[in-house]
Amino acid sequence: MKLLIINGPNLNLLGTREPQVYGNQTFEDVLQNLRNSFPEKSDAERNLIERRFYRHLCDLFVETLKITHMSPGQISRRIIVRDLSGVDRLYSEGKSLIALTSHYNNWEWFSAVPLVIPYKVLSIYKPLTNKYFDQFILSLRTKFGMLVSPMQNILRDLIKYRNEKILTISGFIADQTPPPDEHAYWTTFLNQETGFFRGAEKLAVKYDIPVIFVNTTKIKRGYYEVAFEIITDHPVKEAPGFITSRYAEMLEGVIKEKPEYWLWSHRRWKYKKPLSK
Repeated sequence: MKLLIINGPNLNLLGTREPQVYGNQTFEDVLQNLRNSFPEKSDAERNLIERRFYRHLCDLFVETLKITHMSPGQISRRIIVRDLSGVDRLYSEGKSLIALTSHYNNWEWFSAVPLVIPYKVLSIYKPLTNKYFDQFILSLRTKFGMLVSPMQNILRDLIKYRNEKILTISGFIADQTPPPDEHAYWTTFLNQETGFFRGAEKLAVKYDIPVIFVNTTKIKRGYYEVAFEIITDHPVKEAPGFITSRYAEMLEGVIKEKPEYWLWSHRRWKYKKPLSK
């Protein structure tokens, strides 16, 4: 018998031992996020979402470790990409894409997408301070052919692939928390003033790269379905802030439908919108 020990968060304090890896939210922090996001729900409804979230979080830990032992055939049966017509059309037109993903369902299994689409898939990531965990995550994300690019190198890498005539899908986990400065885009998200990074939108507008929203649905434990929904074919034609605003709107709709699958332990609202000068 093999025994697998997951060195993860404490049961009463999420990630106190390794906050740079797991975060440092407590049970109460998670519940407060749910209260602020869903004030219209009863305590019983929010408690049910919380319990389901922790069950899903345990699934995420196991599924992430499972990638290390999965073959391309095995993971292809567990994460299915549906309706590629829009993506195939843009590929036939010779256009690279920017994909806006999120901490919803299993984002690490997105690394299997290169197995089923013609694009080179490029994952933009922020290197972790824990070098061992950083190498572990990189090994997972590159196992099935995904390319990785640190945030500070993304422009250089995109220009490189563009010059080489290689079509790419650049994946941004776009629901991360930006610094509370003038570069953030602020909007009402889940009933709260929330900041979003503008980088993906700026890049899309500068090079007129079509933008898609990645919607991942959990079919059952260990099985997911991915859909690509086009936000815009021509970013240069859109009003400033449209892409980020539309992304936030689409993500909010997905979360409201099945809230237990979003990462509520993420410190999404640790910064408040700065006062206008």
